[in-house]
Amino acid sequence: MAKKLHVGLIFGGRSGEHEVSIASALSVYQALDKSRYEVTLIAIDKQGRWLLPDPQALLQQSSTPMAAKLGKVDSTFALVPYANAQQLVTTDSKSSAVRLPPVDVILPILHGTYGEDGTIQGLLELAQIPYVGSGVLGSALGMDKEVSRHLLKAAGISTVPTLTLRKSEYLKDAENCHRRILAAFKLPVFIKPANAGSSVGVHKVKTPEQLATALQDAFTFDLKVLVEKSVQARELEVAVLGNDDPRASVVGEIIPKHEFYSYEAKYLDANGSELVTPARDVSDATVQQIQEWAILAFKALDCRGLARVDFFLDKVTGELYLNEINTIPGFTSVSMYPRMWESSGLPYPELLNELIRLALEHHAQRQELRTTYGPA
Repeated sequence: MAKKLHVGLIFGGRSGEHEVSIASALSVYQALDKSRYEVTLIAIDKQGRWLLPDPQALLQQSSTPMAAKLGKVDSTFALVPYANAQQLVTTDSKSSAVRLPPVDVILPILHGTYGEDGTIQGLLELAQIPYVGSGVLGSALGMDKEVSRHLLKAAGISTVPTLTLRKSEYLKDAENCHRRILAAFKLPVFIKPANAGSSVGVHKVKTPEQLATALQDAFTFDLKVLVEKSVQARELEVAVLGNDDPRASVVGEIIPKHEFYSYEAKYLDANGSELVTPARDVSDATVQQIQEWAILAFKALDCRGLARVDFFLDKVTGELYLNEINTIPGFTSVSMYPRMWESSGLPYPELLNELIRLALEHHAQRQELRTTYGPA
């Protein structure tokens, strides 16, 4: 009998998307083939402590995953960045260290800051542990909507017209920032943190009087905020999978029941949106362009493993814009990324198998690189 792979499933995190991450991780944990994998749940609480929660206690909350609690945990632990050890060390309440079996691969189901932005990826690189998804650079670029749009534009991909504001300049002269926005765009506009996801801190501003409140809230999540032209658009998405030769899924569509696809519409209102896979009434030419741009963006931003790429299709002009790329998209069984692959003929458990295979493949390639200079 083949030895099981030991998979570390990291979730939670210091992020506005902490609850979303728990929901995704619960779904992934249930879908992983336990005859093939030994799975260790690794939670990071909102204070940044690494914990080993009881899987059964979490699974009992799977009917309400967005309200799931990590529960009382008596021990914390750390990932030890020691060459080839792939070692987790846990410390109990009496501060005695206990080594856990080495992990073969990490699934970082961490959305948002300190998980999707390259920080956890850097730690895993130091520990020399294979992990699913983009590396440090690709994760950081995918997370930063301002920097990624410069690279997307250079690659010939259209994005929504955007103005960037920094918190320091806003605190120095808020009124001037308001004037710049009103000079650049007609209202309404969208205001969003440059480094966040799940529509956290996103506001649709319809009047000049709403600018201050929206900007102040967005700046509580990031030091850099984007102001976007409002586009009357269909919200289309596609899933990308692969390393050096990525492929794209069928195109899906989000149909919000709220005014826009807000955090509430995504996670708190069961009837907040309709998810359609594949999308209906989209021309073959548009589907092809979406898939081609998604793969081009995936490569331009140095992504690997997986990404969900979101587009706007202007209902008035027919113009297509790439909105953003998500390197660790929502991963519940009903989330768009796995649903689009399901519609493309790749079931959820097999999708997880392929992601783990891609992680091990890339790690093996990295291990062949030289880290010293001189005769081989």
